Amino acid sequence: MMDPRAILIKLREGTPLTKAELFWFTKGLATGQVTDMQAGAFAMAVCTRGLTRKNRVHLTSGMLHSGTILRWDLPGPVLDKHSTGGVGDAVSLLLAPALAACGAYVPMISGRGLGHTGGTLDKLEAIPNYRTQVGVDEFQELVADTGCAIVGANPALAPADRRLYGVRDVTGTVESIDLITASILSKKLAAGLGALILDVKVGTGAFMASADDAVALARSLVETAQGAGCMCAALITDMNQPCARSAGTALEVNEVMDILGGAMPDSPLRRLTIALGGEILALGGLAADIEDGKSRIADALTSGQAMERFGAMVAALGGPTDFTARWRDHLPAARVILDVHGDTDGYVAGIDTRTLGEVVVHLGGGRLVATDTIDPAVGLSDIAPIGAFVDAERPLARIHATDAARARALAQKLRHAYRLAETARAAPPLFHTRIS
Repeated sequence: MMDPRAILIKLREGTPLTKAELFWFTKGLATGQVTDMQAGAFAMAVCTRGLTRKNRVHLTSGMLHSGTILRWDLPGPVLDKHSTGGVGDAVSLLLAPALAACGAYVPMISGRGLGHTGGTLDKLEAIPNYRTQVGVDEFQELVADTGCAIVGANPALAPADRRLYGVRDVTGTVESIDLITASILSKKLAAGLGALILDVKVGTGAFMASADDAVALARSLVETAQGAGCMCAALITDMNQPCARSAGTALEVNEVMDILGGAMPDSPLRRLTIALGGEILALGGLAADIEDGKSRIADALTSGQAMERFGAMVAALGGPTDFTARWRDHLPAARVILDVHGDTDGYVAGIDTRTLGEVVVHLGGGRLVATDTIDPAVGLSDIAPIGAFVDAERPLARIHATDAARARALAQKLRHAYRLAETARAAPPLFHTRIS
């Protein structure tokens, strides 16, 4: 029988823990043998003292083994992707069906938005009757039948993380890279993955605003995943402007459906999907190399095969069976649409992307606290990217709102998110660094 107090003292003093100690502690988080007070002390000690690379792997593996780990018997590799989140990041809705069309199986366990970032589950719930919560057995059947399923976390998977995450939220330890790494990977690896691709965002709309912080998190995630036995790589990608030209749940699904239907061939959202897909197909052995993988993902999007997989997933999870044919009829639309123009004409030189996300939240399209209800119809569309010229004809963005007063009230906040210049500035690169 181990003593949690002895483990906490070692952490406080910066002494590395044994694998057995971390496995025991994480099991205690799941069973309740570790108290809330001890869990909070653990989180604070990790946040202030940090973990060794080996201990970070042990913590992740212990949290992973605190619950059920899915096992698969499928004719293709089990692959997945994780993004650290941002504004207009709807890549998951494109990538999961594209990977399935290429022969992969994608058990994508996703989350909800909180703060200025949008959540994948919230976007899917803009589709009428789409179920984001299913049991483990049904989840595995759906993945086997359709090739992909995007759902919420099941209580049986990584229960230690659920407990520790709640403690981190109230103890001011959310930002710890060690704890972020263990939290992300324990949930992802519990899905029984063969390989994982990570999209770590950097910029004004990302949780990691600096390049150094983004690289540190990406290295931690890749090293820990590989240490836990999962092939992994990461791309550090730009969030100095939204990934999509819209932000808000139904509006982003609209854009996804356009891309699945063959429109917007130069969209940053499509380019990002192809890049991440090429990486994971190569990791999973479904492509000869990254360039071959990119070509396969592009073909899946262009040919309509990814659209077919998406429609099958939506129908299997309770959504409309004719969604891919009539998605415009099924998705909700806002009653009020307001074009927001700049105070002067000019070229977009910079965007405070976090502020754009906050506008969506205050329109009702996101959450200030976890219990808030989302209005799927509201948000922003036609977002002017960096380098675009805006004037009386071309707005900064178009607000979709429940009422005109709220739209007008938030228009000035949206204007303040934009910096205009007299001459055109080059947009920041979409891809910054690859970590493997």
